[in-house]
Amino acid sequence: MTSNEGKYNIKAISTMLGIQAGTLRAWERRYHIIEPIRNSAGHRLYSDEHVAILRWLIDKVNKGFTIGQAVGLFEKGNITLQTDYSYNEQHEDYSVQLSQEILEALLSFKENQAHQLLNQAFSLFSIDKVTIDILGTLLVKVGHMWENNEISVAHEHFVTSFLRTKIGNIFHGMPIDGFLPKVVAICGPNETHELGLMIFTLFLRRKGFEVIYLGAGIPIEDIELVLREVDAKMFFTSCTMESNVDATVEVINHLKTTFPSLIIGAGGYALDEMLNGRTASFNQYLVGQTKQDWELWLQDQLKSQN
Repeated sequence: MTSNEGKYNIKAISTMLGIQAGTLRAWERRYHIIEPIRNSAGHRLYSDEHVAILRWLIDKVNKGFTIGQAVGLFEKGNITLQTDYSYNEQHEDYSVQLSQEILEALLSFKENQAHQLLNQAFSLFSIDKVTIDILGTLLVKVGHMWENNEISVAHEHFVTSFLRTKIGNIFHGMPIDGFLPKVVAICGPNETHELGLMIFTLFLRRKGFEVIYLGAGIPIEDIELVLREVDAKMFFTSCTMESNVDATVEVINHLKTTFPSLIIGAGGYALDEMLNGRTASFNQYLVGQTKQDWELWLQDQLKSQN
């Protein structure tokens, strides 16, 4: 089954299917056979279903039909779109490869090379895919490597600094929907790994939420001050280290008591591993580990407020 979600920009489609971007635009204008999805920035994105349709048309053209004849056949119906997963798998695998290459460049302190690879990723994939699938995957790898003493503190700091700058640039360039509730996000007490929370808040910003991101090292009294000052309706925190779980839970419980109507979400490796399924009262706060988890959690929370 194909997906109707916009995933691929026109350069990615050109690479996947071997069709010039100008040719694709001409087909769209003349035959209206597909209509790209516009994201919040107005950029054209294509779904898996679009890819299947285009692949079918290209196959017919390669067999001697004109594009007009191919479109005519398609519009008559009774067409079974065969999704050649080898294309999608190859494309998906390349995103994994890019993530690994970026990581290797950063661990070798080759910032310029990492910058070029990241630009290549943005030219092929949507912002969501790059930030969540590529940078998110890279982030998890770095965290595990650091926790297992496979890399030095210097390596971890260099990678973190690079990613924080890139994610921050994307974050602040996104539009805000003033009708959505304001969000405050901080790392849990004594936490130093903040990129996972940044990825999540980037997901929120993509949806138009105004996120006041405070990062690490914020005392509880300052959190309360900011929540009141901006009249925030949502609060998110993260915890990646087991030693900080109790303190993070304490902050969440304190804020829930102080701000009963505040929507609170929490994530991070340590919270997911230690608390998921063990403390029923806390499960409501766990946002999950994937974009799909985040979507469902957010929908449930907003629905319960209406």
